[in-house]
Amino acid sequence: MDVFLFVYLALGLVAGFVAGLLGVGGGLLMVPVLTWAYAAQGFAPAFNIHLALGTSMAVIVLTSLSSLRAHHGHGAVDWPTVRRMAPGILAGTLLGSLAAAWLSDAGLKIFFTLFLFYAATQMLLGFKPKPSRPMPGLPGMSLAGGIIGLVSSWVGIGGGTLTVPFLIWCNTDLRRAIGTSAAVGFPIAVAGTLGYVISGHAVDGLPAGNLGFVYLPALVAIAAGSWLTAPLGARATHRWPTAIIKKIFAGLLYLLGVRMAYGLMPG
Repeated sequence: MDVFLFVYLALGLVAGFVAGLLGVGGGLLMVPVLTWAYAAQGFAPAFNIHLALGTSMAVIVLTSLSSLRAHHGHGAVDWPTVRRMAPGILAGTLLGSLAAAWLSDAGLKIFFTLFLFYAATQMLLGFKPKPSRPMPGLPGMSLAGGIIGLVSSWVGIGGGTLTVPFLIWCNTDLRRAIGTSAAVGFPIAVAGTLGYVISGHAVDGLPAGNLGFVYLPALVAIAAGSWLTAPLGARATHRWPTAIIKKIFAGLLYLLGVRMAYGLMPG
């Protein structure tokens, strides 16, 4: 167990910095590593991905607060946009996380693996918006929030991988999009954590130290590391050339995607 606590702490340090730097919550890193760690600890394989998703969401509750505070200090959070997206985000995330208990382990892993490749390609290519595209009205923002929340709940992220491109597509400045994404990640993480706690409450075969589909020892260790580094990543956003960082992160996501796909192969 001591070795795995070290793994969780190291994961938190890396995921927290990435969350602050790119506004992506860190879940795309946490879920594959947690899935591997839970399997290595001998947990029931049928629920490893569920535990990884639930634990990732719980960690993002804390990392998003830390990252949000730093971005708010730089004046990089568009609060009216956050308020317009919040109702859809809460509904979509809660619905998705409650439904996750009825989704198979293999189904969730396939969905997550495909999303990894999508996210890596999106970051690598850097899709550009039309220069005259406006921000949608309240119905459009609520719908966008609902879709972002639903998908986020099934891949254990704070929504930044979808929120940042959406806001850039609506001609929001990159750094402001990242800061706003950090704020949007908080309601996603709260609703997602609640849903995974409820949906895993009556499931048999989960390891000791769980709260539904949240594994508490991993949560504490990852949160401790990420709380330290998320503000550092947020400050780096306003100092570093993000194009290079995004390409490096995209390469890492491709590697994780290949690793997850390999694990899905029979035999």
